[in-house]
Amino acid sequence: MDDLDLLDWRERVARLYLSDLDLAGFRAARDELFATHPSSPLPPPARAGFTGLPWFPPNPEAVVEAPLRPATGELEIDTGGPDGVVRYRRFAVAATPWGELTLWWIEAYGGGLFVPVRDGTSGLQTYGGGRYLTDTVKGTFGRGLTVLPGERVRLDANYLYNPSCAYDDRWACPLAPPENRLDVPIQAGELAWQA
Repeated sequence: MDDLDLLDWRERVARLYLSDLDLAGFRAARDELFATHPSSPLPPPARAGFTGLPWFPPNPEAVVEAPLRPATGELEIDTGGPDGVVRYRRFAVAATPWGELTLWWIEAYGGGLFVPVRDGTSGLQTYGGGRYLTDTVKGTFGRGLTVLPGERVRLDANYLYNPSCAYDDRWACPLAPPENRLDVPIQAGELAWQA
């Protein structure tokens, strides 16, 4: 994969997440990016017949505000790839209607917020390893998770998305740790992709 293409992919993803598009416009723009960009997580043979990512219908009940409480501790995940072992620091827990979710800070150069989620739809309707609500290292700012005043966040599960490894085995992805595995089904966001 060409590094300049990957750099361009990340910039386009960040611009998409920061755009003023509504949910339908966001999804259409994401489909276009997946279909046409050289760094798309879709394998090249799958792009020719690609008609769009599968999504749950928009779900207004999947948008919640949650108070945060501080958290401590670290988690190390061996990516099995060139990134090696990546350290994550717990910095907050969000009390959501679905259950508690830990917000992780990636302890790497520059850092970033990471919120992986595995819920009751995982392996049935959605990718078995879970989905991401945000991964700011990858440019997913301001849609799935928005910081609010008063140590609160707004979570919009309509923006839950599959990690790159859900599309192609060439990608290695950190999955949701046990504390971010929820029994409740969150019927919002991206569905499992079938090649």
